[in-house]
Amino acid sequence: MQSTKSSQTGSKTKDQAQPVPAYDSILELAPYQTGKPVEELTREYGVSDVVKLASNENPMGCSPRVTLAITEQLGQLARYPDGNGYYLKQALSDFNNVKLECITLGNGSNDLLDILARTFVSADDAVVYSQYAFIVYSMVAKMQGATGIEVPAQRFGHNLAAMRQAVEDNANTKMVFIANPNNPTGTQLEREALRKFVGSLPSSVLVVLDEAYIEYSPESNNRALLDEFDNVIIVRTFSKAYGLAGLRIGYALSSAPVAKLLNRIRQPFNVSRIGLAAAAAALADQDFIEQVRLNNQEQMYWLENQFDALGLGFISSHANFIMVEIDNAIDVYQALLEQGVIVRPLAGYGLPNWLRITVGVAEDNMRLIDTLRSILTDD
Repeated sequence: MQSTKSSQTGSKTKDQAQPVPAYDSILELAPYQTGKPVEELTREYGVSDVVKLASNENPMGCSPRVTLAITEQLGQLARYPDGNGYYLKQALSDFNNVKLECITLGNGSNDLLDILARTFVSADDAVVYSQYAFIVYSMVAKMQGATGIEVPAQRFGHNLAAMRQAVEDNANTKMVFIANPNNPTGTQLEREALRKFVGSLPSSVLVVLDEAYIEYSPESNNRALLDEFDNVIIVRTFSKAYGLAGLRIGYALSSAPVAKLLNRIRQPFNVSRIGLAAAAAALADQDFIEQVRLNNQEQMYWLENQFDALGLGFISSHANFIMVEIDNAIDVYQALLEQGVIVRPLAGYGLPNWLRITVGVAEDNMRLIDTLRSILTDD
């Protein structure tokens, strides 16, 4: 009998036990939805010839120098990487004209956004970001139990005046996120307008400039702000133009005191040995990056003309993607999937009638337009 009673009591206790998150806001989080992988589409629809234009990856791949750098590391995979990433930091220091102690490495720029929030944002703080900006900003605020303040967009981009007012109205604002160029809309802020915005904020408010797409729009480079403002942090990635999305490497530029704190939170060995070598090799080949930029510029222009011809609205983009307005966008997205073309629906961003389409190489873009034309004609 004792055995039975013990078993029943234990079962009841187990049934009642529920995991309790650190903050109630975590319960509001939905897992981040990535672009549909090629392998998943092949499994679902049996399509073997797939064009993926959903995740803003570089359709030209990466620099040939990267392949060589990776090959040279294959004999060292049993060894941990340099936890400080000295040689990559040195390359980034030279490239960006910043001191080594002002650099923080991350497992992609997403990792750095998370590190920033965990380092500086508490449950008593507020985080300001724009409507139609990268969804991870609101996610990291919820992870910390902080108050997320979404400021209405202006022409699908950041309304700096309204964001400044949001900071003034919320004395507990600790951090402002700005994506420039913005994802998913592709809009861009003028350099001087951004400088004035930063200068108008209290120095206690950290301004995080997410420059994931800077290589496609060099005029969006706001590196100079680091010399003027200690509360500016610039986050960049090797996942887009450099073509290293599969290796997950990003970096942050900031004042030395900020970087010192970030590196206390950063996990040891958060960038792999192969990643460190690949990123350094990729950074060294700026001729390749120029080819990538020119291909993107040429193909963006071609796509805009095609969307005009199809009578579709779009937002002029400064990145490597374009946001297109289509009636019944989710149905068109599904129809494209069934024919082996992956794009990104934006209902999760509050844009149910829009699709975000990565600019591919000429062959991929022609496939997209031909498929889209046939779908719209059938409708």
